[in-house]
Amino acid sequence: MTKDSESKESKNSKPGITIKKDDNFSEWYNQVILEQGAQLCDLRYGVQGFVVYRPWGYKLIKKLYDLLEEALENDNHEPFLFPVVIPEENLKKEEEHAGFTPEVFWVTEAGNQKIEKKLALRPTGETQLYPMYSLWIRSHKDLPFKKYQSRIMCYRNDMATRPFIRGREFCFFESHDVFQSHQDALSQIKTDMHIMDDVVWKKLFVPFTFFQRPKWDKFLGANDTYASDTLLPDGKRLQISSTHDLGQNFAKVFNVTFIDEDSKTKYGYQTCFGPGIIRIIAGIIAIHGDDKGLILPSSITPVEAVIVPIFFTDKKEENKKIDAYCKELQKKVSKAVYDDALDETPGFKYNKWELKGVPLRLEIGPKEVQEKTVTIARRADRKKITVKQAELSHAIQEQLKENDLAIQKKAEEYFKNNTKETKEFSDLKKMLAKHKGFIKVPWCSTEMDGKDCAEKLKAETQGATVCGEPYNQKEKASGKCIICQKTAKHLVYIAKTY
Repeated sequence: MTKDSESKESKNSKPGITIKKDDNFSEWYNQVILEQGAQLCDLRYGVQGFVVYRPWGYKLIKKLYDLLEEALENDNHEPFLFPVVIPEENLKKEEEHAGFTPEVFWVTEAGNQKIEKKLALRPTGETQLYPMYSLWIRSHKDLPFKKYQSRIMCYRNDMATRPFIRGREFCFFESHDVFQSHQDALSQIKTDMHIMDDVVWKKLFVPFTFFQRPKWDKFLGANDTYASDTLLPDGKRLQISSTHDLGQNFAKVFNVTFIDEDSKTKYGYQTCFGPGIIRIIAGIIAIHGDDKGLILPSSITPVEAVIVPIFFTDKKEENKKIDAYCKELQKKVSKAVYDDALDETPGFKYNKWELKGVPLRLEIGPKEVQEKTVTIARRADRKKITVKQAELSHAIQEQLKENDLAIQKKAEEYFKNNTKETKEFSDLKKMLAKHKGFIKVPWCSTEMDGKDCAEKLKAETQGATVCGEPYNQKEKASGKCIICQKTAKHLVYIAKTY
C-alpha cells in the first residue's frame, strides 16, 4: 500500500495498535506515537533526528510547559528568552564544558558569505546566559538570582535517535540560579527535586528515583549532578531531569560576581535545573499507555471528555434528539469535545479517542436522552457509571479523580519491587539479561577512580551503566566492589539505559 492510498483510506477503516505492549514494547511504542496511533509526531520530515510534533503531541508538550512554568514561578523564578546561537568563544571558554563541542551544530555561512566567527546552535544554556549574568548581577542584594527559559529548542548531533527519548533537536526547559553561598545552592537543588516530585509524580504519575551521578557521568563543568531516572517497560532507565551543582566553576570563567555585605567582590554559587520535556512525555506514553493507546492524567490532557452520540441510520428523528441533547451537554462541560461525525461509527470513535488517551467518554443514546442521563466511561480502568444530567458537572470532576487514581495506583504497582541486588559479577550479568529494573551492587568509588570499573561493566554487559547512588541513601556499603574486588565504599544502582 502506498502512502497516498493509506491517507485516502475510509475513515471507518479502524486505526489502532496491533502489537501488545508486553509482547514487543519497542514496536508498541512506535505504533502509539505515529500515524496509526495517537498521532503525536511524524518522522517523515527528511532529516534524521528532527521530529515534527503533530497537534495532539504538541498540546501535551504545551501542557507540561504550563505545569513547570507555574512551579518555577511559584519558587520565585522569572522567565527570559535568549537567542538560539552562541558565539564559539563562549562555548569553549569553560574548559570542561567545551567537551560539548563534538556534538554541536555550527552556523558558518549567512547567504553567500562566510561568517567570520562561527556560531553554535544552543546545545544547552550556560555559556550563552552567564556572560549576561556577569553584567546583570552587581550586589548581594541581587541574589538569589533565579531565572528560567522555556519553550525553546536545543541541538546536539546525537545520531541514536528515538522520538520523545533522544533527538538532534529537542524541546528544552532550563533554570539557572546564582546564590551567595554554596549552602543556598544546595538548598535550591533540593527544591528542584521537590518540583519534580510535585509535577512529574503527583500530577503526571510518572514514578522515578533520584540519583547522585558518579563523577565520570556528571554534567560537564559541574561539581555534581543529581538526576531522576524512571524505567520504561523494556527495563531500560530513562533520565527525565537533571539538576547540577555548578559551584563557582562557571562564575569564575564568566566573571559572575557580586559585592557582598563586607564590601568584597565574590563569585556566585550557581545551579541549573533541566526537566526533560520530551522524555517526561515519553514516560507518560510508555508507563501509562496500554494496548488501546495512550492513557492521560487530567493535568495534561488537552480534552477531559469526549461526547459520543449513538446514532442509528434508520431513526432520523431520534438522532436529531440525540444530537440536540449532546450539544446541550457540551455547553455544560467546558473541556469536552462533541464528536458528531456522521460517517464514523460509535465503535470507531471509541477507538479513536482511546488511542489519544482522553480520560472520559460520555455515551449518549436513546435511553440517555429519554431518562436525562449520561453514561460515563473511564479510560484508565474502563469502568462505567450512569449519572443524571443535572449531576454531570460534579460527576465529571469525580470521575476525573477516579481516573487519575487508577493511573497512579497502576504506576505505583509498576515501579515497586524494581530493584534486585547482588555482590557477584556473574550473577549481575544473568540478572541484566532478565531483570527489567535496577540492580544494587557494591562499588569501589563514584569518584573518577571508579570509571575503569564502569567501563568494564559496560563492555561486558552490552551497555549497562552506573546510575549512581540514590539521593540521601542511608544504607552503607560492605564487602568488595563487584568489578575490581577492592573495598566497596558505595552502593550503586546499575541498569541498561537509553
